[in-house]
Formats: sequence, structure tokens, C-alpha cells
Amino acid sequence: MKLSVEFPSVAYREGPEAVVRLAKAIEDIGYDQLDMFDHVVMGYPTETRAAPIYPPQMPIMEALMVLAFAAAVTDRIGLGTEVLVLPQRQPVLVAKQVSTLDTLSNGRVRLGVGVGWQESEYDALEENFANRGKRMDEAIHLIRAYWGDERIDFAGEFYTSNAMAMEPKPERKGNLPIWIGGTSARALRRVGELGDGWLATAFINPEKAAAAIATIRAHAEAAGRDPEAIGLQQMLDVPPRDDSGKGFYADLDQVEARAVAVKEMGFEWGSLNATAIFQSGARSVNAMIDALGALHDRLRAATG
Repeated sequence: MKLSVEFPSVAYREGPEAVVRLAKAIEDIGYDQLDMFDHVVMGYPTETRAAPIYPPQMPIMEALMVLAFAAAVTDRIGLGTEVLVLPQRQPVLVAKQVSTLDTLSNGRVRLGVGVGWQESEYDALEENFANRGKRMDEAIHLIRAYWGDERIDFAGEFYTSNAMAMEPKPERKGNLPIWIGGTSARALRRVGELGDGWLATAFINPEKAAAAIATIRAHAEAAGRDPEAIGLQQMLDVPPRDDSGKGFYADLDQVEARAVAVKEMGFEWGSLNATAIFQSGARSVNAMIDALGALHDRLRAATG
């Protein structure tokens, strides 16, 4: 099973050299992928909206900027987003940013996208929250056109490009992988119809995981796509929201058992949350590196 690490923004507190050290260590330890999650801003609770899932003051570095920083100091590891909230960003600009990152990293980028959940963040970025799913679908088509076509003529419901060009193309042109997150019925359909892979949250129940995978594959078949070509990645645990979640990665036996279960569910990738590793007791970059090394050895031995 391949292993991804979701990079911890909290590393910035020890300075840019610590961010470099952690990125290089994740590659040197032997992980396959370095991913960044995405929030541009986080809202405070108000009289008209509930508190967000995460504290408003939670430090979150911009995903594509951090990946570019990591690309400059690594050579092999894959670079991706888990996930970029695509409908709150302008898709032609995203196509350009990701293409540039892929070009300068020698073809190491995987774009992971999702629709997000925070309406106030959409408001702050002056984008429409209500139609984000429809715009997401259209944006994926538009981005692939910019990556693959010499001349782009695109007339959609939300986005239009008339006789445009974008260079340089990504290393893999229109085949740069786009993986899609989410567990709603519409998200699973989107993965089957449009995605190169699925970025799943942590499933405890194997039957629910199997049902979700079957749904994705059925939609892929209906769209005339090869269902077996769609990659599958699952988080080993959900982002921590209580003391139990914050201690998950401190128990190596528990993490190993979860990784084995993830592989048995049919997922080829497992995703580790380094912010949760920090919250589990590895309260410095050096401690996170040690913890990631120990976890990597256990997980490779257990899952191959």
C-alpha cells in the first residue's frame, strides 16, 4: 500500500528551515506522497452561523504555495492537495498554477479537489456556495481543456474561454491526475464520472466502504469509463476533534491495525495526518519526523 502524509501547517512556527527539513524528511523516510489541505480563511461563529469545524485561529498555510516550496527541496515524492476547494477558486488560474508546479517538479503533481463545507469562506472569497457542485464539475472539464488542448474554446454555464491558449502544459498534459474527495451521493457520482481517483475520509465500517466503492464503479461504467482505473485513497483517521482523535497516532498498534483494515477494504493508498501526529504528542518538527519514521516502518511491514 502506498502512503501519503498530509503536511502540517503548524511546522511554520519553527521557521521556514523547519518546513524544509520536514518536507525533505518525509521524502527521505520513504513516503510516496506529500499532500496539503486547503482553507484560505476560517470564520468566527456569529449570531447567524455556527462555529466552524476548526478554530478560527487555526494556522493553515496556502496549499499550492507550500507545495511549490516543497517541490524545490525534494526530488521524488508526489505532491498533491487533499483537497483543494476548487469552486471557491478561479479554475483557469488553478490550471495555470498546477501546470507550473507540475512543470517545475518534473511531473510529480496530483490535484485533489472537493467542494468544501464552509459557506463563510466562499463569502469571503466572493464565490457562490449554493451552486458549488455544478461549478466544480464544469471547472474540472475546463482545467483539463487548458492542460490538454492547444486552443481552448469552452462555453459552459459558468465559465467561458474563447480562442485561448495556455503554455507550458503539464508534464502529462491532459492526463495530470485529478482525484476527488467527498462521500455524498453526488461526490461519489463525480468520482466515477470525472475522477482519476477517490480521496476518502476514514471508514470504520468495511460494508459502507465497499458500498461507496461499488457506487463509484457503477457510475464509471455508466459513463463508459474503466472502473478499475480509478485510484482509491483513504485517511487512516478523520481529522481530530476530541481527545481520542488527538491521541490516535500515539498508539502504533492502533495505527497499524487501521492501515491493514484500509488495505483489506481495497484501498491502494493510506493517508496520515501529520497535524494529528503533532497533536498526539509529537510537538516539534523533530518529534514529528521521528514519529513519521516509526509509523512508516510499521506500516510498510504490515501492508507492503
